[in-house]
Amino acid sequence: MKALDELTFDNRFARLGDAFSTHVLPEPLDEPRLVVASKAAMALLDLDPAVAETPVFAELFGGHKLWAEAEPRAMVYSGHQFGGYTPQLGDGRGLLLGEVYNEAGEHWDLHLKGAGMTPYSRMGDGRAVLRSSIREFLASEALHALGIPTSRALCVIGSSTPVWREKQERGAMVLRLAHSHIRFGHFEYFYYTKKPEQQAELAEHVLNLHYPECREQPEPYLAMFREIVERNAEMIAKWQAYGFCHGVMNTDNMSILGITFDFGPFAFLDDFDAHFICNHSDHEGRYSFSNQVPIGQWNLSALAQALTPFISIDALKEALGLYLPLYQAHYLDLMRRRLGLTTAEEDDQTLVEGLLKLMQSSGVDYTLFLRRLGDESAALAVARLRDDFVDMAGFDAWAERYKARVARDGDDTQEQRRARMHAVNPLYILRNYLAQNAIAAAESGDYSEVRRLHEVLTKPFEEQAGMEQYAQRPPDWGKHLEISCSS
Repeated sequence: MKALDELTFDNRFARLGDAFSTHVLPEPLDEPRLVVASKAAMALLDLDPAVAETPVFAELFGGHKLWAEAEPRAMVYSGHQFGGYTPQLGDGRGLLLGEVYNEAGEHWDLHLKGAGMTPYSRMGDGRAVLRSSIREFLASEALHALGIPTSRALCVIGSSTPVWREKQERGAMVLRLAHSHIRFGHFEYFYYTKKPEQQAELAEHVLNLHYPECREQPEPYLAMFREIVERNAEMIAKWQAYGFCHGVMNTDNMSILGITFDFGPFAFLDDFDAHFICNHSDHEGRYSFSNQVPIGQWNLSALAQALTPFISIDALKEALGLYLPLYQAHYLDLMRRRLGLTTAEEDDQTLVEGLLKLMQSSGVDYTLFLRRLGDESAALAVARLRDDFVDMAGFDAWAERYKARVARDGDDTQEQRRARMHAVNPLYILRNYLAQNAIAAAESGDYSEVRRLHEVLTKPFEEQAGMEQYAQRPPDWGKHLEISCSS
């Protein structure tokens, strides 16, 4: 394991030059202190987890110190926000400190969010507050534990720095990791500003570093776009299967790698609601839970437009046509597994849709229902869960279809069924009220709940002794928390 001064930097994006980013130094936080750190994320950099408790750790990720080899840059990009194009966005409060490569040969961006003003701050103060930093940290690591592609979070550093939002709060920084922080909006920026040389340089950078296998194809850029389409189809299928709402699917928040990126007003479903809107600023419901699938395709179409200098329109359309079938295949495969099924039948989609409609009309807890469905045999489980439904006759009809489907699926023991289903149906998810409880404690100076919740969420499928309170339905107040973009 390495110490902090033993990291090896190779700042490949910074070498693209000033057309792509601007050199900016972090603005230090006052009295930086460690709120929480992820041992699993630290391991990606080969860091000894003990260094998180040292003063220099908080100083580095609180903006007071910097490695000599780091080259902090604020990236420039644009994007479609709520459907409208914004010509210039960029890292308004974040800095790509540099790229570290580990002993396995992997490159990881070190991106410090809340690092102060940049040329792209757009009237903002460049800061992030403690609550948003905690939420991004927890979400990043929780989604990873669920098997959903995502950026990672190394730590949150708190401070005494005052930051004004709706009220005065405390500033914080979160250090996030990804193989790249390039977004759809990077390509849009150079396309709409008519800078073909820089756009070609960006395309070569992404192709060579992140999709090198596409070099072997007759049309490398088209092969790369197809891979981006497939990765996004799979990611959004996993969002939908696990009830995750991103909240702000602007094209500047979409990663070129197909990972969950830029956490704002996200939420996991409590009661199943296909029309759930987690962002209280989303008055039209553009980014509602059910709209995430078509918006994913819309965003890919926006990227396709920016790639027209390299790929024919007909080829782009053909590649975009892969998105919905790929999404459906990934989604249905995961939902079959969540229902304990190991084979495929034509009517499985109808079986899934029928259950979701019943859950919606009865306000059934999405996560707990699927978890409990695997506790016992199919017959005993549906009998026990029947009381959760208002339309009992409707549920009884579904239950008969489900039991027959399970019977056709094949013979296995209840222990095998339970193990298989519990391996894909989490007991613990990052519910908004759990995050809020941890944030409230942290804002009063107690970080123990943030750390405990983080530890629970790193093993979402395993029942953990003494952690029953994290696996309960939320109280009524916990279902109605309004989450905004303000951070």
